[in-house]
Amino acid sequence: MKLNEIKDNEGASKDRIRVGRGIGSGKGKTGGRGVKGQKARSGVAVNGFEGGQMPIYRRLPKRGFNNIFASEYVTVSLGRIQTAIDAGKLDAKATVDAASLKAAGVIRRAKDGVRVLSDGDLKAKLTIEVAGASKAAVEKIEKAGGSIKLLEAVKEAAE
Repeated sequence: MKLNEIKDNEGASKDRIRVGRGIGSGKGKTGGRGVKGQKARSGVAVNGFEGGQMPIYRRLPKRGFNNIFASEYVTVSLGRIQTAIDAGKLDAKATVDAASLKAAGVIRRAKDGVRVLSDGDLKAKLTIEVAGASKAAVEKIEKAGGSIKLLEAVKEAAE
């Protein structure tokens, strides 16, 4: 193979359309821009422009920031887990993890992991494997005779 023989795959790039070259071309007259007005002219950037009035994004105060790297956990209460066990959807003898909670219909999706909270009462003796749990939830699980294992870095394992 030589450098002068290299070319794109068939259909990888489209041909440039010459607009405004007669009505027979199909892209004549208005050149695909619709009809008259500001947007039909060149050099238009209307987004967020309010006719000279101070735009809304400048009138409103800004506060804080949104951390795009933050982990997003699904929260599940102990009461909800106990309800699923009572209904026969969760097996109390098996390990309760994100996959089993999803299969039982307790959660829709695991996101970055599951976090157990202490709302409600737990009667069953469970072995739980989740990404996080509150201190009160851990106490309630151990009081009921169960054990909890916290998983490390669920997000990194997914990548």
